[in-house]
Amino acid sequence: MTDYALTVCEVSCTRLAGVSVALLPGEITGVVGPAGAGKSTLLQVASGCVTPDAGEALICGMPAASAAARRLVGYARELPTFPPALTVREVLGYYARLHAGDEARTARGLVREALELAGLAAVADLRVSTLGRADLQRLALAQAALGGRRVLLLDETLSGLDAVARRDLCGRLVRLAAAGVAVLLAARDLAALERVAGRVLVLRAGRVARAGPLAALLAERVLEVILDAPPPEPPPGFRVTAAGIEAPLAGRTAEAALALCRAHRLAVRASRVRVKSLEEIVLETHDRPPATR
Repeated sequence: MTDYALTVCEVSCTRLAGVSVALLPGEITGVVGPAGAGKSTLLQVASGCVTPDAGEALICGMPAASAAARRLVGYARELPTFPPALTVREVLGYYARLHAGDEARTARGLVREALELAGLAAVADLRVSTLGRADLQRLALAQAALGGRRVLLLDETLSGLDAVARRDLCGRLVRLAAAGVAVLLAARDLAALERVAGRVLVLRAGRVARAGPLAALLAERVLEVILDAPPPEPPPGFRVTAAGIEAPLAGRTAEAALALCRAHRLAVRASRVRVKSLEEIVLETHDRPPATR
């Protein structure tokens, strides 16, 4: 049996309807979808903070809500908040003491590791109230990963950052994964997600609309056809665009699709094949009617 770091099996509750996902150690899986799709709820179920009405969430084979599982999982929610009067070091010290108990020496070591992991050494003695968005996100990552967690559940940790801060955090997530940490990352920043995720889960109205390796999703091709005149009716499988028509090439070649255009007596001026972006895949999913069971 495969030793998954995280297993969510057929989970149903408010905002989720039969969602499943499994992560191996070292995997980064992105969760995307429109607002209200259930991304944050999925992370809350996986963290043990929300008990599903049906299905189960397991951390390293243990129920997510169990004390043993909670010592292995770190959760950083969207728009993290920390006591504004505390310094970064004091915030991490509080979580380190929760993790290490009365072992003060161990707690200090955990703080040092967390500061280094998240790149917070330069702001360690600044109060939370003075931090910018990037440092708050780094602090959220440090708090979630503190103590060598084996599963990280990150809600929009890469959102709202400038290019430099985003690249830095992406690099830190990749290094954590290389060390064997499994990461489930909900993200609106699809460009950033493309830098780190190996797999992607697209949610739509609480259900899995698309899922698979990111490379496979981004390998999907589309034929764009520029026409001399708007078509009276596009060929089957094509949709009208501002410049002409286009269609996915799943299961057929570009030559076959162009032959279909000629069979419909369309005046083709030019054509090109392009690959879909992750944004396009998400938008297509959003435009479809919700799936039913």
